[in-house]
Amino acid sequence: MSWQPSMNWETAQQRAKLLSAIRTFFNKRNVVEVETPQMCSGTITDVHLDPIPTSYDWHQDGACQLYLQTSPEYPMKRLLASGYQSIYQIAKAFRNEAEGRLHNPEFTMLEWYRVGFSMEELMNEVSELLMEVLAVKETEVCSYEQVFLTYTPINPLDTSRADCLSFINRQGKLEPWLEQTTSVDTLLQFIFCEWIEPRIGQKVPCFVHSFPSGQASLATINNADTRVANRFECYFKGIELVNGFHELTDQAQQLQRFEEDNQQRELMGLESRAIDQKFISALSHGLPACSGVALGIDRLMMLALERESIKEVITFTTHNA
Repeated sequence: MSWQPSMNWETAQQRAKLLSAIRTFFNKRNVVEVETPQMCSGTITDVHLDPIPTSYDWHQDGACQLYLQTSPEYPMKRLLASGYQSIYQIAKAFRNEAEGRLHNPEFTMLEWYRVGFSMEELMNEVSELLMEVLAVKETEVCSYEQVFLTYTPINPLDTSRADCLSFINRQGKLEPWLEQTTSVDTLLQFIFCEWIEPRIGQKVPCFVHSFPSGQASLATINNADTRVANRFECYFKGIELVNGFHELTDQAQQLQRFEEDNQQRELMGLESRAIDQKFISALSHGLPACSGVALGIDRLMMLALERESIKEVITFTTHNA
């Protein structure tokens, strides 16, 4: 057992300078830094994310279960619904997942929301930040459909479960859980992670936009093409850095998506999760038209400082905390 940190003093100083540069970036744009709770009564319904629960014995209503937040998204949107303007946060986030080169259960996330911004405007701002922090001169942009057709024979906007399974089988990657899933989007996500993600953004950060509507999550559907959502991600050197949306403001649609998540969870043999009613109430009150994005700070630091693993840019991994 080692008591030593995994990040050395030199790297700690470099990380601090980059965090300062990020704050300066937002200060210049009049985006206000906020803080929200890391423990909340509600959590996500996403079938691919597992929160870390904890208990609190002194709540006014008695002992209750709380959740370490997988991201500050819901409380930040509650701030926006209350009248806050453009905001950002550098926060700890927690996910019940294994450690690895790119993963630690506790990590640092930069999340920000721009009131009145379109998806394209926010992508441009993310690009400006990445060019500054990563010292690259440009970024590239392509659609989800384009990258699929570049690296696979599948058109993700016009495919079937059988086509996806056939492709995965030809690549020798077919597993029982893939054969059992009824979700085309789950298969598309697997294909994207296995065959596309490692290949894109090798020289400059690559933005991928217009994800299939079934992967909209908390994003709006594109009015011009309802097959796709106003959602984007950004990859650099095969690593996912960014996930952004033109945010869904319709309470009824969002509630329906959460309920569909729970239906999918039941099909997958997973426990359904209580829907965050405080967040739903905030949407009912009125979320302003906005776009928002989450960026993994530890991965960004790893790439900016040319390190091989995120453990080199955080003081202690969960294994050694």
